[in-house]
Formats: sequence, C-alpha cells, structure tokens
Amino acid sequence: MKQTLKQISIFLENAPGRLYAATHALGEAGLNLRSLSICDVSGFGVLRILISDVAKARRVIMEKQFPARVDDVVAAEINDTPGSLAKVLKVLMEHKVNVEYMYALAGTSSGKAVMVFSFSDNDLAIRLLQDHDIKILDAESFGILESPV
Repeated sequence: MKQTLKQISIFLENAPGRLYAATHALGEAGLNLRSLSICDVSGFGVLRILISDVAKARRVIMEKQFPARVDDVVAAEINDTPGSLAKVLKVLMEHKVNVEYMYALAGTSSGKAVMVFSFSDNDLAIRLLQDHDIKILDAESFGILESPV
C-alpha cells in the first residue's frame, strides 16, 4: 500500500476569477475535490488540492495553462481533542522531521481529524507516526485514483 498521496499545487495569480477558472475547469471535467488549501504568496495564490483523479486533473490544468506541480503528501488521522496535534508534532520534532506545511480536514463524525502534511522526510515521518499508532490514510480512503502522472 502506497502511503503518500499525490497533491496538485496550482499557482494562481491573486486576481478575481482565477480561483473560479481553475475550480470550474476541474468540475467541468467531472473531477471531485477531496480537500483543498489556498494561501497567498507575493501576489500569487497556491491552491493545493487532493482530487479524485490526479492524472486527469493534471491534464486539465495543463490545458488551461495554469502553472502546477505534483507533490507527495501524507494524510494522518489524529484524535480530535485538545493537544492531539501538539503530541504528534512533538514526536516529529524529537526526530528532527520538519513540517514544511500542513492543512486540516475537519467535520468527521468519528472523533478524528485528518491532517495533510508535507514533511522534509515523508518516509521517516510515516514510520514515526505509525510507531505512535497514528493511522496513515491512503488514496483509497479519499476516493482518489492515482495513476502515474
């Protein structure tokens, strides 16, 4: 089982309509967003998405000429209780694994939260998290088709 997920990062000019254009193109292609995060960096937005079909999404984004890249990320399910994230981060810190960025998916009914991470060392982070009984979610958990991109 592959334990990282393919995430598409799309670089959008921070201007009205650019986010709409990207998400509309993906929706028109029948692609379903599984999670997303957007942040502003020097006049540009970085839209990070987990999507139902990575290869198809990449083709759509390339056709629309949006600069993009595909990165490996790790999705971990943690307890949705105060201090749970800090406990996870402490384990990573103690082993000098850097969190490059992360975002959360909230609203599950299982008492769990899902965190999506980009680590300095994904393989080591996965081993550490699993050693501490943190469940790593795979593409199937998100309903994501991951074919070679």
